[in-house]
Amino acid sequence: MRLILPVLFFFLFFSANSQTNPCNCCSEKYSEFDFWVGEWTVTNPDGSQAGTNTIAKSQGNCLLQENWKSANGKVTGTSNNFYNYKTKQWEQIWVDNLGGSLHLKGNREDNKMILRTDDETNKKGDTIYHRVTWTLNKDGSVHQYWETITNGNDITVAFDGLYRKKAN
Repeated sequence: MRLILPVLFFFLFFSANSQTNPCNCCSEKYSEFDFWVGEWTVTNPDGSQAGTNTIAKSQGNCLLQENWKSANGKVTGTSNNFYNYKTKQWEQIWVDNLGGSLHLKGNREDNKMILRTDDETNKKGDTIYHRVTWTLNKDGSVHQYWETITNGNDITVAFDGLYRKKAN
C-alpha cells in the first residue's frame, strides 16, 4: 500500500498537469521559421539540382530539424534550429559528414530569417563571419543564400539555393 500511494499520486499529478499545461513552444515567435518546414528539392542558380532537404518540427514544436543530402549524395548534414527565449533570438547548430559545423544566431525580418556566426579569425588573420538568409518567396518557395564575409566587406557566396516543395 505504501508503494501504491506515491505511484498513484505521481500518475495523477503528471496526468492532470500535462492536460493543463499549454504548449510551451506554440506561440507566434516559435513559428517564425515554419515557412521552411517541408520536403524540398533544392536547385542551384543555373537550375541544376543541388540536393534535397527535409525540415520537420519536433520536440513539442520547439525544434526544427533539417536533414540535407547533396545531389551527388556525398554531402549530408543536419541542423537543429530553435528559438532561444533566453537570448530572444533564433539559433542553428549545423553539423555535416565532412566535419563542418556552424553555430548561427539571429532573427526574422519581414519575410527573411537572417542568421550569422560570431566573428572569428581565419588562418590569414582576417576577421570572418558567415551569414545565411532564408527568404520566403510569394510562390511558397524559399531562397537560401549563404555568404562568407571577410573583413566586413569582402563577400564570397558559399551557397545559393532555391527550395521548391516536393510534389505529394
